[in-house]
Formats: sequence, structure tokens, C-alpha cells
Amino acid sequence: MSKTNNFVFWSLYVVSWILFVGLSIEAGGLIVNFFFSLYKPEFVQNLYQKLDLTEMYQESRIVFFSMYGFILSISIGKASLFYIVVNLMHKMDLTKPFSPFVAKQISRIGYYTLSIGLLSYFARLLTKSLTIQGYVTDNIDQFWADSQAFILMGAVIYIIATIFKKGVDLQNENDLTV
Repeated sequence: MSKTNNFVFWSLYVVSWILFVGLSIEAGGLIVNFFFSLYKPEFVQNLYQKLDLTEMYQESRIVFFSMYGFILSISIGKASLFYIVVNLMHKMDLTKPFSPFVAKQISRIGYYTLSIGLLSYFARLLTKSLTIQGYVTDNIDQFWADSQAFILMGAVIYIIATIFKKGVDLQNENDLTV
């Protein structure tokens, strides 16, 4: 592997760690925000992203819990996705990248990405219907603005995972032949 490719790989590894830490902090902040909105709603204005859904909570607890459920699932899913990416990059052998571990991790990345996209898409549809019913949803639209990008990215990663699985099979067959 050339020095340039090695530098790019390790740079992306560092960026993946930074994204993982940032998304983990975001997910943790949203979890704290959720519990404070249940027990001390007046304190929510001082918390992370000032995600105040107390008006929604007073109108309908089911809507409140479903919206927060989507928000937390998506944010935890994104952090988990980047944990898988960091784990893959840490354990991947660049001299022999077509391994069952790499193929499995890429498949998991595809599934997580597609799941995040579909959750975001359904949350966006639910938010639109809630807006029609009179709920104020302006402050939560940011959490599923990129749903279509995640669905498309999940499909592309699934194709790459399928190619990788075939590469692993061919490499194993080649190793047995020689």
C-alpha cells in the first residue's frame, strides 16, 4: 500500500473517531434532554439543542414519546453506525482486505444505514401528518432531514457488501485451488 493511500486511510480513521465521539455526545445529550423534559421541563431551555417538546407532551403523551423515540433511535443508530465503522477500520488488514470479518462489517454498516434512513423517512412522514393536525414540529425536523440520503447510501453500501462477499468467496476458492 502506498504512503498516500496509507495516509488517507489513517486520516479517515481519525475522522471516523471524531464523528463517533461527536454522535455519541449528541445521543447522550438527547437522552439527558429526554429525561429532563419528563421530570424538570422548565430546565430544558438550558440543555443541549434546547429541544423543548413540553407543548407536545401536554397535548399528547403518545405523540411526545413516539417523536422522542424516533429522535433517540436515529441518534443512537448513527453513533452505533460509526462505532461499527471505527471497529472495521481498526481491525481491517489492508494487505488482505477481502476477509469474512470485513464483509460482515460492511453488511452491518449497510443495514444500519438503511435502517436509519427508513426510520428517518417514517419519522418525517409522521411529522408532516402531525403538522397538519396542528402540532408544532419545526424544532424536530432537523433530525430526519437527511433520510433520503441515508436510504440511498444504505442501498449503495449493500451493493458494495454483496460485491465484498463475492470477493471473499472467490479469494477462499482461489486459496483452496493454489
